[in-house]
Amino acid sequence: MDIKNGEFVSVMGQSGSGKTTLMNLIGMLDRPTEGTIQIDGVDVTGRSQKELVEYRRKMVGFVFQQFHLIPSLTAYENVALPLVFAGEKEQSRINEALERVNLSHRIDHKPPELSGGEQQRVAIARALVMRPKILLADEPTGALDKETGEMIMSLLKSLRSEMTVVMITHNHDLAAMSDRIINLQDGKIKE
Repeated sequence: MDIKNGEFVSVMGQSGSGKTTLMNLIGMLDRPTEGTIQIDGVDVTGRSQKELVEYRRKMVGFVFQQFHLIPSLTAYENVALPLVFAGEKEQSRINEALERVNLSHRIDHKPPELSGGEQQRVAIARALVMRPKILLADEPTGALDKETGEMIMSLLKSLRSEMTVVMITHNHDLAAMSDRIINLQDGKIKE
């Protein structure tokens, strides 16, 4: 399988077909049992755990269906977490990421004070704050109403000029908005 820089790819398949496993492999959360994973022509498969942590921190942004926001932190503080863990000091990137998702007016609100769509946009801003080359989104619209889901899709589409976007979805209409659809069946790509 080959995914090009700047491509927006949807991954579809039945439950248990390997979608999440594929995402975990691309994000190097799991290692392949065979074959290699190359990012920008570099084989990252045999890297040490320390190197993989650095790779994920710099190269990959993750967006999950469950937002994984810390309820006691504000939107600003949730978005800042990756920078804090990386020892980065560029606070302007937090505001920039929140502006990208149209939430600069909600920076002081905590997740319980935000709608589902706003929480998902905070999660996307958190994924974007490190300026990754790859954004991996696992059912990013699954818990949202249709209108909010379409807004999130529009945002994801706009990102492809800056990064590669790989999205898992069960929704054929949303998948059709991507550049290409990869169908998985029993852990294999189905042409």
